[in-house]
Amino acid sequence: MHLRTCLATVVALFATLSAALAALDAGPGQPEELRALDGEWTYVEDRTEGRTPEQLGPPMSSKFSMRIEEGAVVLVWGHGGRRGDVRVVLDGSVTEVPDAATGQVARYRGGWKEGAFTYEVDFVRTPGGAPEGLIRREFRMTPDGLEVRFRGAVGLYRHAEDIPMPTPAKSAIGDVAWLAGGWTGTRGSQGQTTVEERWSPPLGGSMLAISRTVTRGKLSAFEYLRIVEREGGLVYVAQPNGGAATEFVLTEVGPTRAVFENPRHDYPKRIVYELGEDGGLSATIGFSKGGTPRRFEFKREGH
Repeated sequence: MHLRTCLATVVALFATLSAALAALDAGPGQPEELRALDGEWTYVEDRTEGRTPEQLGPPMSSKFSMRIEEGAVVLVWGHGGRRGDVRVVLDGSVTEVPDAATGQVARYRGGWKEGAFTYEVDFVRTPGGAPEGLIRREFRMTPDGLEVRFRGAVGLYRHAEDIPMPTPAKSAIGDVAWLAGGWTGTRGSQGQTTVEERWSPPLGGSMLAISRTVTRGKLSAFEYLRIVEREGGLVYVAQPNGGAATEFVLTEVGPTRAVFENPRHDYPKRIVYELGEDGGLSATIGFSKGGTPRRFEFKREGH
């Protein structure tokens, strides 16, 4: 009898210790669902009901980051125009973030309720003035990823490593040889912006290019580009302004059309090159589905 009592006591103590350790791992009073919001999130798709394809798009930045701390959520970046961390406490009290340049004060308040983190921000634009311009966002974990709600829109986000990459199309560099050459186009209502892409002929399993954008006579952007063979397919590598490289895999190719995709990138996720019947070239960038893609029209130099 005494032995059974001792064993029951040991089991109970072990269960209590295990529960305490689990609670310590999660942080005191910190729900696991809240801790799951930590990290960098990339837009996947628009889940808003009743929208046309043209209306589809992210409800906030296509990439953002949050950091979970005890009793607070830190908005790291991607939540608006302000740079720097904003610590939103979960007890509903206000965090004021002044802007020295404009004198405007942004006021944040947030909380965790029924499995969702919600924060609001309003703005006091003049000293002593009333708050205005309320923004409210809700973040909720689902089996598919993180759902963000803002003004009736619903967007799905995931960590980049959890977004599957598309299946590459079997191809070789010669399949996009039609892209070679110098291409020039203009943008703006008065053609004040010139955009150029100059692609080398295929050689050594690769094509190289430089893109240049000139606005009102001044260089406004440039980009290093290349298409390379890899594991039986093609990869498009872009380095805007010489920065970090982003890769897009070729998913569709034909005699006059090539589609490159990377759903893990914030924007663009899809790049399409297409030759027109008039010999011109179009380059279209946008999301994987819906939205309003940006289209660039080029003419071959010398034609």
